[in-house]
Amino acid sequence: MNTKITIQTKDFSPGDEINWLEQETSGDGALVTFIGKVRDHNQGQEVANLFLEHYAGMAERCLENIADQARARWQVGKICIIHRVGELNINDNIVFVGVTSAHRQDAFYASQFIMDYLKINAPFWKKEQTPRGSRWVEAKQQDQSEAQKW
Repeated sequence: MNTKITIQTKDFSPGDEINWLEQETSGDGALVTFIGKVRDHNQGQEVANLFLEHYAGMAERCLENIADQARARWQVGKICIIHRVGELNINDNIVFVGVTSAHRQDAFYASQFIMDYLKINAPFWKKEQTPRGSRWVEAKQQDQSEAQKW
């Protein structure tokens, strides 16, 4: 198995995921990871916590498709994508993306591509709790622009 896709409520251990990425990848000289975390602010307002929902089944298929697209574009070894859902607090982990490859450029490009496409295509919805109440977070034009670079 060279691709691991997980959507879960519990936290993940970056060390455990890096260990999985390093297993049976002796031909890969690069391992790139990204961890997204909950910020205490967004769009000029304080954020107390975050609630993430997803479209079960479709979200997993979407992430698999994004990983397949990354494999088609770059020479990569293993790919790990973990996305959390449910209530998350400030500094909690939201998402983990890890990619191995023979050379660093493919691992960097593939991991950035996965995050950019995940942001605009995967069916996840964020609801932030702010001092003024809760609000759904809408997609940002910047995310669309970043994904169009690929």
